[in-house]
Amino acid sequence: MKTQLCTIKQNRPLAEGVFEMKLSGDFAGTKPGQFVNIALPGLYLRRPISVCDACDDELTIIFKVVGKGTESLSGFKPGESLDVLTHLGNGYDLSLCGEKPILLGGGVGVPPLYMLAKELKRRGNDVTVILGFNTKSEIFYAEKFSSLGAKVIVTTVDGSEGTKGFVTDAMKDLEYSYFFTCGPLLMLKAVFAQSKTSGQFSLEERMGCGFGACMGCSIMTKSGAKRVCKDGPVFSKTDLSVFFGCEASEKYTR
Repeated sequence: MKTQLCTIKQNRPLAEGVFEMKLSGDFAGTKPGQFVNIALPGLYLRRPISVCDACDDELTIIFKVVGKGTESLSGFKPGESLDVLTHLGNGYDLSLCGEKPILLGGGVGVPPLYMLAKELKRRGNDVTVILGFNTKSEIFYAEKFSSLGAKVIVTTVDGSEGTKGFVTDAMKDLEYSYFFTCGPLLMLKAVFAQSKTSGQFSLEERMGCGFGACMGCSIMTKSGAKRVCKDGPVFSKTDLSVFFGCEASEKYTR
């Protein structure tokens, strides 16, 4: 964990209610699947945001405006500064993925998969990415994933773009060695129920501190209570069998 004052380089809308922000700072060593925790004026708790991409001196986050915190964040301008806790969470374990991993993202669960896809392609993996949205106007980053050399499948609930339905509809007929996923809870439950291999889930929970002190984001796993911010946010399919339960519906909303 590192606390730093980061300068905003860019803050622009990507899709309906979705913004992409680029920050300058010291981000060396950031791993796919980690997150940052941002302090905002007038708000008591920091806001956790997944890392979309990072290099030594620049970090990209993507967020959707859903409340006071993200609404405030959307109004910041280039040149302004943010107090940010960086290098949080354990990230994805890429050593387990085999030759043909699939990445499944729903809505704002898409961003943390971008840096993951970039690293997997760098290592020579055959990567398929399934991106799920409600409708065409919400789609973002499909071309960015394609530019990495990944095969990209877009699904929309209303069928306005790509495959009509959910990420699990596109997933069911694919052959894959492993999966990584991030998205809303009902989507993750559906992936858990339908997946044919081992995999890793990135979870979202309300957080107080973001580094494991307050225990406010604890969940029950097969190996006991775990903190999403410190022990996660990435967990294995096996460890989440208790969290998801034995059965999960394939139908979900985003």
